[in-house]
Amino acid sequence: MKTISRKEEIIAVASRLFKDKGYKTVSMRDIAKAMDIKAASLYNHINRKQEILSEIILKVSEEFTVGMKKVVSEDITAIDKVEKVIEMHIDITVNHSEALAALNNDWMHLESEDLKAFVKMREDYEENFRSIIKQGIEAGEIKPYHPEVILFSILSTLRTLYLWYQKRGKLDVNILKKDMVSVLIKGII
Repeated sequence: MKTISRKEEIIAVASRLFKDKGYKTVSMRDIAKAMDIKAASLYNHINRKQEILSEIILKVSEEFTVGMKKVVSEDITAIDKVEKVIEMHIDITVNHSEALAALNNDWMHLESEDLKAFVKMREDYEENFRSIIKQGIEAGEIKPYHPEVILFSILSTLRTLYLWYQKRGKLDVNILKKDMVSVLIKGII
């Protein structure tokens, strides 16, 4: 079993607090209290709260970026790519639900280069997904609905999955993948 560093522990605790209270309302003192340490001790591992937010959001964003690049590079049908993207979202949701709360709700609090990096990753991700959908429409695999409507419908469901998943008592991930892929795909093929 891998042991986590103190910095990783701080980030995990902060991630939970950000999910529950929101980034803006959580202080370094709140994080220290949740860890039962003095606030000054946090600064041995973290420079400031903004660093924690960046670590959380950019790490999960990178996971989405790497996953999408892998899907795009595969020599499979567009509909198979859509299925793989949905499954990837489910895997990331199951493994990083608290980080997704920060990504969805607090990304606008990122600063300068981190904000630019996040926005670029998000835009590239959406453009890749849009391209997959357009390829599927052109190939006759996907109904000729407007690509933006398909993109919005699928992504809005996937981006809020972390909220639903936590409330449902951690539904078996294999059932979730099978059923969610089926429900989302049946509407576009």
